[in-house]
Amino acid sequence: MTAPAEYTEETTDPSETVEAPQADTADVAVTSEEGGVLILGGTPIGNLADASDRLRSALATADLIAVEDTRKLRTLASGLGVRTRGRVIVNHDHNETERSETIVQAVQDGQRVLLLSDAGMPTISDPGYVAAAAVAEADLPVTVVPGPSAALTALALSGLPTGRFTFEGFLARKGSERSRRLASLAGEERTMIFYESPHRTAATLADFVQIFGADRRGTVSRELTKLHEEVRRGTLAELAEWAESERVRGEIVIIVEGAQAPETPEAQDVVQLVLDRVAGGERLKSACETGTSKRDLYEAALAARSE
Repeated sequence: MTAPAEYTEETTDPSETVEAPQADTADVAVTSEEGGVLILGGTPIGNLADASDRLRSALATADLIAVEDTRKLRTLASGLGVRTRGRVIVNHDHNETERSETIVQAVQDGQRVLLLSDAGMPTISDPGYVAAAAVAEADLPVTVVPGPSAALTALALSGLPTGRFTFEGFLARKGSERSRRLASLAGEERTMIFYESPHRTAATLADFVQIFGADRRGTVSRELTKLHEEVRRGTLAELAEWAESERVRGEIVIIVEGAQAPETPEAQDVVQLVLDRVAGGERLKSACETGTSKRDLYEAALAARSE
C-alpha cells in the first residue's frame, strides 16, 4: 500500500533469520504446480499473526524472492520464524519493467519465484502487476497465496453497502487529472474505496465534500489490524472537520457511500403519462416511447383504456 523510503538490494543472510520448525512450512503445499511458478504472496497489513502457513512455506521454499524493501523481508521472515534460502531482488515502481524480465526468465528456468509487497496483496496499489502480466503473457504459471487487504478490511468495517463497490486506489495529488477523476465519480452509485496518505487526508475529504456532497456518508480507517486501529464514521462534512482538527497518522483508507440511484417513475405514473399523450392526439405506439419496455407499457395502456 505504501512505497519504502529507500531501496536497497542484497541477498538475505541466513544468519539474520530464524529457521522455522519443519512442521510449520515443509508440510504445507504452496501450489500444486511443479517446476517454475510465480507466487504472489499476501503479507500482513499490520498484525503478524495474520500471516498464513502457506506464506511461511512460500518464504521457506522460494528460489527467488522479489520484494519492495529487503529490510521489510528480514523483519517478516524473522517475525514468522522462517529461514529463507532464495536469492532476493528488489522490485519496485521504478524498476518493475526490468525486474519482470528477470522474473519471467527465472520461472522459465523452473524456479519458484515469490513476489511480495511491503504489506497486503502485491499488484493492488503496490508493485507486482507488471511482473504478473509478463509471466501470464509468457503463458507461464502464476498463483496466489492470499492475504489481508486494507481495501476489503476497511470496506467490511465501514458499515456501508458492500454488495457493489469500486476500488479507486490513490488519487492524483493535484491538477487536472485529479479533477477529472473526481468529476467522473460524482454520480458513481457503488461504494467507493480510496487509499490516502495521512498528510493529504484532510484536503481529500474537503474535495469529497465539494464533489459528493456534505451529507454523503463515509468512513476513515487507519492503522488497520494494528494496536491503534481506528474507524471514524460520519458524513463527509463531519469527517473533513475531524481531519482538519486532528493530526492524522497511520495508513489511511477512505470509504465513501455511492450516490443514490435516480428515481424512476412508478409504473402507474408512466401508464398515465402514455394515456395523457394519447388523449392529446398522439398515437399509442409513439406515446410508449418513455424508456420503459414498450411491450409491457403498450399492454398496460391498452388494459387501462378498456377499464
